[in-house]
This record gives sequence, C-alpha cells and structure tokens, in this order.
Amino acid sequence: MENISVISPLSTRIAAQSHFRTLRLPSPFQPRIEALAKTQDWYDWAGYKAPNSLWDSELEYFAIRSQAALFDISPMVKYRIEGPDAEACLNRITLRDVVKLKPGRVHYTAWCDDEGHVLDDGTLFRLTDEKFRLCCQELHLPWLLDSACGFDVRIEEETEAVAGLALQGPTSFALLRDAGFAGIEKLKPFDLADFPHENGMVTISRTGFTGDLGYELFVETSLALSLWDRLWQVGEHRGLRAIGYQALNRARIEAGLIVANADFSTAEHALRADRVRMPDEIGLGFMVDVEKGHFNGRAAIIKARQNTTMRHVLVGLEIEGNIPAEHAIVYHRKKREVGLVSAAIWSPTAKRNIAIASLSRPFGDTITDDLWVEIYAMRELKYERLMKRAKIVPRPFIKLDRRSANPPADF
Repeated sequence: MENISVISPLSTRIAAQSHFRTLRLPSPFQPRIEALAKTQDWYDWAGYKAPNSLWDSELEYFAIRSQAALFDISPMVKYRIEGPDAEACLNRITLRDVVKLKPGRVHYTAWCDDEGHVLDDGTLFRLTDEKFRLCCQELHLPWLLDSACGFDVRIEEETEAVAGLALQGPTSFALLRDAGFAGIEKLKPFDLADFPHENGMVTISRTGFTGDLGYELFVETSLALSLWDRLWQVGEHRGLRAIGYQALNRARIEAGLIVANADFSTAEHALRADRVRMPDEIGLGFMVDVEKGHFNGRAAIIKARQNTTMRHVLVGLEIEGNIPAEHAIVYHRKKREVGLVSAAIWSPTAKRNIAIASLSRPFGDTITDDLWVEIYAMRELKYERLMKRAKIVPRPFIKLDRRSANPPADF
C-alpha cells in the first residue's frame, strides 16, 4: 500500500504559526545591540534583525552630529573579489576606472545592465593589488559570476563571515585613537588600513553614510563582540551611543546620499519599464568613465547622452515651512505633476526643510522655477492639503569641514 502522509488542518496552523515566529538572522553584534534596545523597534535588513531605533531616534541622530554613533552594518551585502584579473573584471562591471583605485583606497561606484540601467551602487575597497571587497544593498552573486566569465578571478559572498560597524561623528577619530588603533590619524577620506585586534586584524576605512567624520570597521565574526567591547569601553568617555536606521537615515539625507530601492528602483526590482534609471538620472553621471574602455551599459549610456533621451533627473529641494514632504508629489505651477519626493526631513543641522526628489525632464533640468510640493498634514485629527513652494538646491544639504579635515580634529 502506498505510504501517504496526511497533514491535518491543526498541524497546518501550527506550522504556519511556527513560521511567523521564526526569528530573523542575528547580527554578530546582536547580544550587545539587544542589551541596549529599549524601544524594541526592529526591521528586516536583508534577512537580518536590525534596529530602526534603540532608545530615541532623535537623540540618536544628535549622537551622530555631536559625539559618536555606532551602527551595525553587518547585514550589508559583501563580496570578496580576488585574482590576477580582479581589476580587469571589476573595470568591466563597474562604472568608474578601477585602475585609478590604488591599494588602500575606497571609491563609491555603481554598475549597470547592458541597457545602461543601474543595478545597484556601493563601495569598492581595494585591499591589495589583487584583492577587493564590494559592499552593496542587493544580492548579485549569480550576476557577478556570469559577468566574470573569461576572467581569472574568484568571487565569493562574505556577508556572514565579515562583521561591520560604522563609527560616525566628531569624536570618532579620538575614540579610535584612544582605543589603541595606532596610526589612525594617517587615514584620509576614502583611505583604508589594517590594524591588529585580539589575534587577528580589523580593516578600518575612513568612510561612512552620514556626511560626517567617520569610519567603517570590518572584522571576522569571531572577533565581533571583542571589537564592540573595545570601542564601547573607550567610548564611555567620548559620548559613544549605539543607533538605529532612523537616525542614520536623517544624516544621510542631509548628506544628499541616495539609497537603492528608496530613491531609485534598481533594474532587477523595477516592474515597469519607466521605473528604471540610468546613472545620469540619479546623480551618478560623474562616475561614468567612458575613456576606460568597454563596461556594462557603456554603449547605451553614450547613446542616451548623445540623443538626449534621458527622461529623469534627481534633485535636492528646499521646501518652505517645517513639515517634511515625505512621498509628496511635485508640481509645476501647482497644476502639472512633474515628479515625486523620495526622502524628506526637517534638517536639525541645516535648519531647513529638505528633500530628495526625482523629476521628469525638462523639469529640474532646464525648467527649475515655480515648483510646488503637495503635503498632507494632520491638524486637529484631520488631514489638510498644503501646497508649499520648493526650490532646487545643491546636494549635499550640509557640508561639514570635519569630514575631510587632515588630520582629523580631536573633539
């Protein structure tokens, strides 16, 4: 007699409940973060349990701008790319000229499909002549492996093997120095170096996502908690605080930095043909090095530039009033819909109501006047429609001298 398994409705419900109780992946720093989490405000970051806030998102933001803030970036997708052809392979894949990226340096870059539409953006770390680390938002391993066909190169995802911390804020340099990272003062913006820690090494780069003085630290997961403790012990005297994404997001908007699938749709996630973007349409045209030779999307980008067929432009807006224009529609002369706000805050540092918006050309390009945003504000338990004037302003919205000071100031 054939053996048939029967699943009862009760067992189905139990299985479903068990599924919904399944925890997200823990970060290597999870024990320390959980101990500090007063708000219990979590979100899913690439399958990991990550904090939106830990104690107070507004005060966490001010920790970035006035002292030092520690943010767990372990869920960020990380790839190790190495081999004799690693440089040539990455030059074929990404927009910027990797030959110009020397060992011990980092650059911000992006990569496109064959039609010139952005697949993702991220940071490329050149660890040695033949070893690189690529950090980004989305999963790209199959695409990277396909793109590496014909090159003598090894590509491996190392997200789970490498823990990461972003240490940002004016006291971040002094904190690292006091923690015993000798020579940290030598790192200029986008420099990286290895430093001893326990029985291994930690890679520290002078990079970040806040527009402030800051560093990113990468270490193998077995050393993650000891690295946290090393920073936390010294940080007690430097105002160190752990933060969640809400605070980081405020800082990155002030810095005019964009987030994939928030400020633009990546080519693999866009469901409609008019949602994809070329680098020039999201403010990344400066990356495109057409002189370096062939790379993914080169012909399509050049053609679009020559034929002026790019249809969108990403702009910074300053908006009257103090009500953030989150997801507001942008109008020309209060009538014609010309774009959408993707990120907006009242900036405590700039003391301005700011936003990042995608507009349909020629608006934001040759037509920049008489722009308005439509805001719905809750007043006495009723939403009121407000039309507020907006003007295009340069990004970043704030520029802090301490970010690029050499050597960093001792706050």
